[in-house]
Amino acid sequence: MEEAMTRRRARGGGGAARRAERSAVVIETAKYIERNIPNFEVLNEEALEIIEANAETVLAEIGVNFVNNPAALERWRAAGAEVEDERVRIPRGLARKLCSTAPSQFTQHARNPEKSVVIGGRNLVLAPVYGPPFVRDAQGGRRYATMADFEKFVKLAYMSKWLHHSGGTVCEPTDIPVNKRHLDMLMAHMTLSDKPFMGSVTAPERAQDSVEMCEILFGKEFVRDNTVMTSLVNINSPMTFDDIMMGALEVYAASNQACIISPFIVGGAMAPVSVAGTLTQVLAEVLAGVAYSQLIRPGAPVIFGAFVSSIDMNSGAPTFGTPEASLVTYGAGQLARRLGLPFRSAGSFCGSKLPDAQAAYETANSLNMGLLSGVNFMLHACGWLEGGLVADFEKFVMDADQLGALHGLAKGVPVDAEHQAMGAIREVGPGGHYLGCAHTQANFKSAFWKSELLDYKPFETWEEEGARDTYALASGRVEKLLGAYQQPALDPEIAGALAAYVAEKKASMPDAFM
Repeated sequence: MEEAMTRRRARGGGGAARRAERSAVVIETAKYIERNIPNFEVLNEEALEIIEANAETVLAEIGVNFVNNPAALERWRAAGAEVEDERVRIPRGLARKLCSTAPSQFTQHARNPEKSVVIGGRNLVLAPVYGPPFVRDAQGGRRYATMADFEKFVKLAYMSKWLHHSGGTVCEPTDIPVNKRHLDMLMAHMTLSDKPFMGSVTAPERAQDSVEMCEILFGKEFVRDNTVMTSLVNINSPMTFDDIMMGALEVYAASNQACIISPFIVGGAMAPVSVAGTLTQVLAEVLAGVAYSQLIRPGAPVIFGAFVSSIDMNSGAPTFGTPEASLVTYGAGQLARRLGLPFRSAGSFCGSKLPDAQAAYETANSLNMGLLSGVNFMLHACGWLEGGLVADFEKFVMDADQLGALHGLAKGVPVDAEHQAMGAIREVGPGGHYLGCAHTQANFKSAFWKSELLDYKPFETWEEEGARDTYALASGRVEKLLGAYQQPALDPEIAGALAAYVAEKKASMPDAFM
């Protein structure tokens, strides 16, 4: 019944909407990953208990800061915490008790119900890069991002089979005033794609705008009763919760919308250089943040986040794809599961300036780490370059293509009669080949994951076709995908109401670029 109601909500609006839907190109989107492989665990029971005990010590004896937020301090005081100035010391066990009301998994609904995602459990949802102020492509090089760039990324995410989510700030459109750009970004996600998306967190009032725009898109009652947004709430590590991020968290938690509570860790700068020390701080920060969300609204959906990189001690630059970052991520996954919370981490992380061999190595390390560590929501799954400063169009499609390999690996090893292939082994026997046997003929189309980007042709064919490297192939794929893009159908009345809301909001305030 709920799905039928949701379909009516998404598809309503009379004949124009139905005609548009019938004429639209069908874009295939793979279902979110359901892992059939084990999580890779690096911490034994003793190590987990030590880290958990140390995190409780951090909260009880050192404490965390909630800055410029008197209401938060009052909430903590009423809950039984010790508050001194802006420092909150949380008695042992209190944060964990508060966290117990957060759901272990939840559904984020998309306006196309077939693209809704379940975040938590054995699932992995893939979302694109988030936050870069710069973009790069083969034609224009490195430059400040614009709204036109943003819209192209939303279209590419919509067209990408292996991406389950449209993301949030896939790049920061610097040609739109700071106080208004969130409206344009949300409008793009809502109208240019039908996948799930993220809300704005740059000010509490912008979070409220996000909720109100969702009420137009989905209906007020649907938003009241369901989660339709996931948003990124970063902690200012070490152990500081600012009023901007907490203000956005307060809006979303009160509205039953999901937040990723995510420490921002650069090991050696924002956390200790040791893996165990970093995990202690990550757990303490997440416990405090998730607990606070439950003070706002018990049962509000949240995700245990861990953005982790190491640091180059010569330059101070963050480094990615390193063993230490992997160990922290694997350990954080274990801690998240013990808390019973969905886990966010990993992505297409790299420090390279170009989509080159360095980018490929670091990205492959980071993506595989995410799959094996039990991540449930992977932000930055494609397009990340230059330590997150750049969203790169060519790397976006390179990474998005490789996400298909994660889907394939996550399937695990079926051992039913068909996959045992004993009939094929008997049919071929010693000295034969399997190309023509019945089992191969029945399964060859789906037996192996196949890249839609990489070149497997013989040298002579490759040379005749221009000897294109991966970057050139990716550039062509960007052009092909954008050329084939067709906007998904949306009720014209809803589209008009969204446009009117955005126009009214923009007219109500002067432009601000700070």
